[in-house]
Amino acid sequence: MSEPEQWSFPQEMQPQAAKLRFDLDAALDAVLMLRSEVPEDAFTAQILGTERAGSGVVIDDGLVLTIGYLISEASTIWLSTNAGQVIAGHALAYDQPSGFGLVQALGRLEAPALARGTAASCSAGDGVIVAGHGGRAHALEAQVFARREFAGYWEYLLDDAIFTTPAHPLWGGAAVIGADGRLLGIGSLFVEEMVGERKVEGNMAVPIDLLEPILDELLRSGRTGRAPRPWLGLYATELERRLVVAGLAPGGPAARAGLRVGDTLAQVAGEPVAGLADLFRKVWRLGPAGVEVPLALARNGKRVELRVASIDRADMLKKPALH
Repeated sequence: MSEPEQWSFPQEMQPQAAKLRFDLDAALDAVLMLRSEVPEDAFTAQILGTERAGSGVVIDDGLVLTIGYLISEASTIWLSTNAGQVIAGHALAYDQPSGFGLVQALGRLEAPALARGTAASCSAGDGVIVAGHGGRAHALEAQVFARREFAGYWEYLLDDAIFTTPAHPLWGGAAVIGADGRLLGIGSLFVEEMVGERKVEGNMAVPIDLLEPILDELLRSGRTGRAPRPWLGLYATELERRLVVAGLAPGGPAARAGLRVGDTLAQVAGEPVAGLADLFRKVWRLGPAGVEVPLALARNGKRVELRVASIDRADMLKKPALH
């Protein structure tokens, strides 16, 4: 994607300040550019790259909320304001269940904080602003087209995600701002779905409500007090009503246990699985990371039973260096 000064949304797609009940420019100034560098030998380097860029939102004095994959295993983080200030940042936390990442600015950050709202007030059909770094040029008038469950193949599940349209090209870490000027969610993905007979392109955002119960713990220790979920290291996809293994994390528990790409997942601990979300919930119900997960699968027309020794996904990741 081009640098902020090299492209912009057409005027008719940008939010109109005169129609809003809050200071649009102040809200947009809370959205920063975030760039990170990741070592080549990092676990996530092959999938997510070693140079990552997106946005982050100032939520308190020097505290920036973003989407966690931008800062996972980062050795260097830079934050840039709309006014041109560039300052280093430190990765405080990456909460795997929600997907949120927290960055602390290493110096005085000259950008306002954006007040947090509640995604519970946001319904399908509501108008919102999806804002990447770069001010009004990168702010998009959008609409919520769905509030529902989201399951990601990387062993990720949200019970009630926010889906907006049209799509914002700088979705990673973008701010979803409500009609009252408060932060409703953080952009995570590009999505393409059928809504009725119409194909809709848009973005999925993580609701801000998931942050409030865990924020204090993340600030104190970099993670929550809840037990880490068991991680298998398999990438599954739903294909013609089957749940098929599409990939395996190198050196991960599933690969070590003997799962193969193309296997069809049939049961977890003797219970049939009916899709990605059901698979994750059944695995997570067995216990915390470290629990053994019995799987039954179909391979070349035969039933295969394997036991996967799960781990904490965080154990595979490089920890941020202390500054």
